[in-house]
Amino acid sequence: MSAGAVFQEALRALRRHGLPEEAERDVLVALEAGRPGPLALLYAAGTEAGLGRAVLLRRSAGLFFCSCAANLADDLADGECTYYAEPSRVGPGVQFTLQSLCFATLARAEVPAPVLAEAADAMVTASGLQLLEVHTSTWTAPTFQRVAEGISGKQWALYLRVLWEGTTLAERASAVGHHLGVAAHVAEDIRSGDARFHGMPEEDRREVLAWARSAADAVRQEGLRCLDAVLHTVEPALAFI
Repeated sequence: MSAGAVFQEALRALRRHGLPEEAERDVLVALEAGRPGPLALLYAAGTEAGLGRAVLLRRSAGLFFCSCAANLADDLADGECTYYAEPSRVGPGVQFTLQSLCFATLARAEVPAPVLAEAADAMVTASGLQLLEVHTSTWTAPTFQRVAEGISGKQWALYLRVLWEGTTLAERASAVGHHLGVAAHVAEDIRSGDARFHGMPEEDRREVLAWARSAADAVRQEGLRCLDAVLHTVEPALAFI
């Protein structure tokens, strides 16, 4: 129900803009493709931070739009955008709309302008590192870590920074998000058989694993209930070697 509540808020935010039927339908396809994604975690993290329901839903919905934009960009780059008949024609416009929806929604979610500026800066870094990924053919531990910190560590740091603004957890957001993003990124690459990880020499894989395990340990030491479900899926994958 928590994930569903955030998704419904995202739908309300989308429909508030009165887009043409075709445009709204295309955006909805991308939202479905990005679901469940971070929905449940955003709701749980906002609840644990003590956010009021209205602000929690708006902030979570705005961040979900950002997540879906990043997911779409990744699928387009990898040739995995199978949910559009003409991904090269439809996808860029949908991604532009999703990113715009992110800021339009967060602007109505009691997020101060300086925090939105921080989020925008972090998005530039994350998207830039996604471009580095596209241009990388041979993976090493240093390159892997740089990309993971950018596209996952930075992304989750900005999500929690925005979500927890004005709460008692605000000062912990950047560190928690960074460690969470790094650990989850490595775990997913291991589970999915991604060549970024599995194509590296054994020594590099061990270095990345040690780094990710340290990040997962840092997350666990925070003692936040909202992160337990993520750790339960991440930690078994990090027992790869």
